[in-house]
Amino acid sequence: MILPAERELRAVLARFAEVRIEHDVRPTGRTSRALDDATYTLCVITGARTAEQALRTADALLERYGADRTGGATQADETLAA
Repeated sequence: MILPAERELRAVLARFAEVRIEHDVRPTGRTSRALDDATYTLCVITGARTAEQALRTADALLERYGADRTGGATQADETLAA
């Protein structure tokens, strides 16, 4: 799988969250289509088949991007080092 850039992944997640909330608050045909589109995009960018899998994959990727920035140190490692 080609890994998405962190910035793109965050943008897709933000759009998914935005339309999910909008659809949950005031469902219409337009919000349903927007949610379907955002879900599809999230699934494609993460290589997943369902929204739940895509969100888990996105979480793992964001964790990986964070670890790459900190040189692989986890939050627990940083706390122990302090």
